[in-house]
Amino acid sequence: MTKLHELAKLGQSIWYDNIRRSLLDSGDLQALVTAGVRGVTSNPSIFEKAIAGSADYDEALGELVTQGKSVEEIYEALVLDDIQQAADVLRPVYDESGGADGYVSLEVSPTLADDTEGTIADARRLFATLGRPNVMIKVPATAAGMPAVEELIGGGINVNITLMFSLDHYDAVTKAYIRGLEKLV
Repeated sequence: MTKLHELAKLGQSIWYDNIRRSLLDSGDLQALVTAGVRGVTSNPSIFEKAIAGSADYDEALGELVTQGKSVEEIYEALVLDDIQQAADVLRPVYDESGGADGYVSLEVSPTLADDTEGTIADARRLFATLGRPNVMIKVPATAAGMPAVEELIGGGINVNITLMFSLDHYDAVTKAYIRGLEKLV
């Protein structure tokens, strides 16, 4: 039993804040999970560094370019594949914990931070496309994000709320979360 397993027994979930294709292909993510990591988070900056800063994606990039995909389509195809693979690695943690742990998070497009309806639509699309119960969709704690959080949680979508920088943000997030749970119930 590792220190991470001991922390999990105390109710603390350690998440790995990074993802890249080589982490998945090499079995290193599985090793981290075996050592006690309980989740993985991602964001566009992490993916930008992974894709641009390594040869991990070269073959897949070449295939997608040959297919005539746009930059946005290429990015999404690469990202969704990584998130699905990571969710599959973490699925046993999700199952063993009864859904309390074992998640992988993916952020809605940052361009939607001030667009409630766009955030809701993108989150629903991503969650459905990924097709994994242990995926969490990241939504920013903006004024437009709060109604989206409520709607998504109310619709049974796992949400990771980001960009909370004050007690006022925390208060708004808490209220949106509770309203969403009330809708879900």
